[in-house]
Amino acid sequence: MEKSAKRIIGFDMARALAILGMVIVNYKISMNAEGNGPEWLKTITGLLEGRASAIFVILAGIGISLMTKKARMSGTPSKEYRKMIWRRSLFLFVLGMILFLMQWSADILHYYAFYMFIASFFIVASSRQLIIATVGIVLTSQIGQLLLNYEFGWDATFQHYELFWSWKGFISNLFYNGYHPIFPWSAFLLFGMWVGRINVQNHSIRKKMISVSLFTFVITEAASYTLIKLSEPAMGREIAYYLFDTKPMPPTLLYMISSTSTAIIVILLCIMISEKWRETAVIQAFVYTGQLALTLYIGHFLVLAVFFMFGGLAENTLPFAVTIALIFCLFSTVTSTWWRKTFKRGPVESLMRKVSG
Repeated sequence: MEKSAKRIIGFDMARALAILGMVIVNYKISMNAEGNGPEWLKTITGLLEGRASAIFVILAGIGISLMTKKARMSGTPSKEYRKMIWRRSLFLFVLGMILFLMQWSADILHYYAFYMFIASFFIVASSRQLIIATVGIVLTSQIGQLLLNYEFGWDATFQHYELFWSWKGFISNLFYNGYHPIFPWSAFLLFGMWVGRINVQNHSIRKKMISVSLFTFVITEAASYTLIKLSEPAMGREIAYYLFDTKPMPPTLLYMISSTSTAIIVILLCIMISEKWRETAVIQAFVYTGQLALTLYIGHFLVLAVFFMFGGLAENTLPFAVTIALIFCLFSTVTSTWWRKTFKRGPVESLMRKVSG
């Protein structure tokens, strides 16, 4: 993967689509524009919720597997790999906390740091162990959603986590009921590590994975719709959606299965498309954008910070929020292309590499 000839650029392309999808969702929510727009636009943007970020985390798992392949194949875990992952985890945690202090409460980086820390102990785990751990994390999360108070720490609007800076609130937010809690979100990364061990460049394997993922997605969404309709009269609308919806909050079992399926479809399609049109300017632009994903994530928050300073995060329309997101995405793609033709890595990526090795 370190040699350009061997690099699967479809992963970079998928990462670009993931970060751009996250921008649209975050701008929609931060600008208070979720329900203020035409139905077709609400449907499209709603489909991105929790799915773009799932792609992002699964790709991280794939990256860890590819990076540590040599250690895994030799059967001897490299302490250097583990220490490097720990240093990068610490870097991302500090960066995420800085964003949180700057009022970015939907930050994913500090969660991401813990996913990576957990992953560091699975570098040489067998594929079977990865799947068992993935399933175990998801099932533990579902049990927690049934037994614990998911509303703990949140304000009445469920937009601000009031108890974040208390020990009890921080732990609850991190492990259970934050935007991207370890249970079950770390399962995405471990599953990505499993995917990273599969030869996705094999056409037969790829087609089979896409077919299975598409079938699973359709069945899961149908099951969600049916279960909600059947249980709503007896349980009420709120409880029915709490248990069986495929939205990211709460991250139900059906959400985890559905979003994993769509993530695999997007990633594999990106690989197929990038293989066919590898040398085109459009594909290269997406690849460069994906390689600057961390920098762009920070950048999209800074744009929101500017809007906040000038009172631009009050009630907005959904078309306005999406337009601003698309403008940022276009600017990011153009800027990333220019940057990568001049520099090897993005500014934040370079800083992380210097800190962690």
